[in-house]
Amino acid sequence: MIPFLDLKRLNEKYKPEIELAIKRVLDSGWYILGNELKLFEKEFAKFSGVEYCIGVGNGLDALILILRAYKELGLLEDGDEILVPANTYIATILAITENRLKPVFVEPTLDSYNIDVVKIKEKITNITKAILPVHLYGQVCDMDSIIEVAKKYNLLVIEDAAQSHGASYKGKKAGNLGDAAGFSFYPGKNLGALGDAGAITTNNQELAKCITYLRNYGSTEKYIHKYKSFNSRLDEMQAAVLRVKLKYINQEIKKRQKLAKLYLEKIDNNKLILPKFNKIENHVFHLFVIRTKQRDKLQKYLLDKNIQTLIHYPIPPHKQLAYKEFSHLQLPITEKIHNEVLSLPISAVQTQKEIEEIIKILNDYA
Repeated sequence: MIPFLDLKRLNEKYKPEIELAIKRVLDSGWYILGNELKLFEKEFAKFSGVEYCIGVGNGLDALILILRAYKELGLLEDGDEILVPANTYIATILAITENRLKPVFVEPTLDSYNIDVVKIKEKITNITKAILPVHLYGQVCDMDSIIEVAKKYNLLVIEDAAQSHGASYKGKKAGNLGDAAGFSFYPGKNLGALGDAGAITTNNQELAKCITYLRNYGSTEKYIHKYKSFNSRLDEMQAAVLRVKLKYINQEIKKRQKLAKLYLEKIDNNKLILPKFNKIENHVFHLFVIRTKQRDKLQKYLLDKNIQTLIHYPIPPHKQLAYKEFSHLQLPITEKIHNEVLSLPISAVQTQKEIEEIIKILNDYA
């Protein structure tokens, strides 16, 4: 069986360094808001090209905290509209509604699967306050066009960069393309922890300071609380593990891009629609997603051939029971994508032989 993602094999490469990092934390006796977190925040900020990084509990909390901080700073208020791609993972929408803000679903383009800038303009109203683009599957959105619209209408731009660690856009990294960005370090991400973990990046000192309070019960000094908040802290153990893996992320990205090129150059089956992108550096291939009208049939065919695939994502947010208030929306492009996408195995430990075997089996599919 070729697994979709072998996390044990992925982390095995760094096991000696990870074990030393964990021992360092154990021996320190300091497990929350310590030196490992400070160093990771500094290192990830440098990697992303930003002034500030704040480590938090997970990617969802990262987005929740950004929006919450903008409310505390007076730039957002209850009921404001946030423009968001309709075909994202539900976490992006949850961050908006958790802050009593209103998600406005915008269709993506069929080429990129990212938010359609033309349709963004059609959705702006007098209570639209932010655009929340998602760099889906690891491909950076058309940020120049998004920033142009945001400046014209005085909108915030908050990146959901949960799948795009290290992706570049005109010389700048994801996480440094808007006003702030939320990252996830869920174990299966390109930069994955050994549990839940996340971070926020920004160049806004006031925002960074506010988030630093908000992630820790509204406090930066014990028993002194400036805001009513909650607890979402990137712990020392995960920070130490992430520091190890951050050293290797660039070479892992190159490996993913190399394997993606193999898929793109050698898959030759007119029943399959391959991903499209402008430049290879814009895409870090967190996922390699193809489309076909016979998705379920293809997935079964591949499983019968011992190839595991996943669907990202089978049900769009507006069709989830959790958001039944949006179930009336007509979003045909989003629904088409969710009905047709299939994610093929791709990771830094995938071998060329495995990829070539998958390609051969796909080319034989009829």
